[in-house]
Amino acid sequence: MSCSGKGSIESILTQCCSFMCFLFFLCQCGCQLDASWNGQNCECVVVMFTVLCNKCPSSLSLQDKQYVGFATLPNQVHRKSVKKGFDFTLMVAGESGLGKSTLVNSLFLTDLYKDRKLLNAEERINQTVEITKHTVDIEEKGVKLKLTIVDTPGFGDAVNNNECWKPITDYIDQQFEQYFRDESGLNRKNILDNRVHCCLYFIPPFGHGLRPVDVEFMKALHEKVNIIPLVAKADCLTPNEIKKLKDRVRDEIERFGIKVYQFPECDSDEDEEFKQMDKELKECTPFAVIGSNTVVEARGQRVRGRLYPWGIVEVENQSHCDFVKLRNMLIRSHMHDLKDVTCDVHYENYRAHCIQEMTRCVKLAQDNRIDSPIPILPLPTPDAETERLIKMKDEEVRIDNYSLIYSSVAPSYRCFDSESLKKA
Repeated sequence: MSCSGKGSIESILTQCCSFMCFLFFLCQCGCQLDASWNGQNCECVVVMFTVLCNKCPSSLSLQDKQYVGFATLPNQVHRKSVKKGFDFTLMVAGESGLGKSTLVNSLFLTDLYKDRKLLNAEERINQTVEITKHTVDIEEKGVKLKLTIVDTPGFGDAVNNNECWKPITDYIDQQFEQYFRDESGLNRKNILDNRVHCCLYFIPPFGHGLRPVDVEFMKALHEKVNIIPLVAKADCLTPNEIKKLKDRVRDEIERFGIKVYQFPECDSDEDEEFKQMDKELKECTPFAVIGSNTVVEARGQRVRGRLYPWGIVEVENQSHCDFVKLRNMLIRSHMHDLKDVTCDVHYENYRAHCIQEMTRCVKLAQDNRIDSPIPILPLPTPDAETERLIKMKDEEVRIDNYSLIYSSVAPSYRCFDSESLKKA
């Protein structure tokens, strides 16, 4: 390499800053590239490098002065949230045999019903609606999730299902009440959130839409929890039958005024992929789902599905069912929104109702006290009352002393009355 002049060196420095830095390093070390590289050229490199270096730090320092640092707040919230962990409470409701337990195990890839006992037909006759909780800690890529599954065995299994949803609504109200008490207490630092964030309601695939018990259940709960209706055991129906059943269920939900969970509208700055996914989720409700914990062989691959004589139903195949869409909505995209709606809408409605009832009771008690026919006298202060009692006691002791003196004197003095004795 040879450099014939100052202009050529300046052009090289302008075009390639990294090469200039390398030349400066060589000059500082006293290295000679060839015979044409003399001290004057080397001095030129040093001068140009110094000029550029003097400009760069000034621009960097200006950027540093304009940078405040609050742009790192999302990172701080992310670290704190991951360290604290997350919690989510999911309720599953529906009559027995619709695959509720299997679907939950398929959603979270866990086994929450290891010790479950299946009841026979005779035992189901006398069974009442119960509330059972299963809690499991799940960790994925360093993120911890405390998952609580609330099951409702016995719902819809009796001959008379009148108000069979009452234990479920009472349970939801109890969790609201417990959270309200903890929030109003002294120690508010570590409050356990056991409020139900979502309810998956399983609709039977047979029949013609919603049954009366389905309508009454969802109308009793739609003001208390986010309801997501599901068509259970979708592998029992053909694609055309599933489409007709979905349309009928949507029409009946709107006709009976049932408020199911509404997906939030996408922001304008969302990417097209998320908007498309949100559109597909809205069109799929109610989700037609299939659950399976069995791994089968299909097209040379091992997949979760169900093996039938006519073929294999794949759980995670979107052309077979809506399981993947439900999982994406429930876990990957809308879990936090479900918690926000529970906290900002359902719980706030319950809290406002409680505060109104408390205010009404206090006002009623005050009105009853004012309207009382018996006049209410102001109570004396403790000090005045105590002083009055002491004076009465002193007077009694003084009278007793005079009585003792009077009884001990001569009989001749007993002719005096008590008033003369007091004067004496």
